[in-house]
Amino acid sequence: MTTATKWALAAGVLVLAVIVAVLPRVRSADSPAAGPDLTAPRAAAALPACPAGTGTVPQLAGVTTECLGDGATVDLGSALAGQVTVVNVWATWCQPCRTELPVLQRYAGEPGAARVLTVQVQSKPDDGLKLLTDLGVRLPTVFDGDGGTGPVREALKVPPALPASYLVTADGRVRFIESPRTFTDPEQVREVVRRLS
Repeated sequence: MTTATKWALAAGVLVLAVIVAVLPRVRSADSPAAGPDLTAPRAAAALPACPAGTGTVPQLAGVTTECLGDGATVDLGSALAGQVTVVNVWATWCQPCRTELPVLQRYAGEPGAARVLTVQVQSKPDDGLKLLTDLGVRLPTVFDGDGGTGPVREALKVPPALPASYLVTADGRVRFIESPRTFTDPEQVREVVRRLS
């Protein structure tokens, strides 16, 4: 092998190493997995922080998701432990959800109300933030992905028809709220909390 061939081979290896080093960075910057910049929609929505707690809700143990308000990772099993919580699953395309979310907001603002956490599913996070802003809903919200299923939906066994609500009791039991399927008045929420707690 001549000296010129050795130098050409070395240069080729160097160019290949640079390409291999740079290519993953270019792909990750262009990747849709990086998601949209939610800074402005989050500021407009002004959602409160998602709950944090100690202990665990067995049915939700190990279920992690993203807090829509600030992007933090939430361990749902821990976050919902020890306090009665109404969990409401909704999507931006769901018309009954648009009616129910303001009802839950009104209920949550009443003295003695149980904690309310909403779970956005099957729709894009920026669309969810815009909807909450438009509706004037300022409830802690987690994002369970815009695809067909997510860890929260799997753990709760969410039915295909939305909205779907659950009551998590202080001792960690999770109860699906069958009646009413959609809340139209804060008194209905109060009654369900009394009945299922």
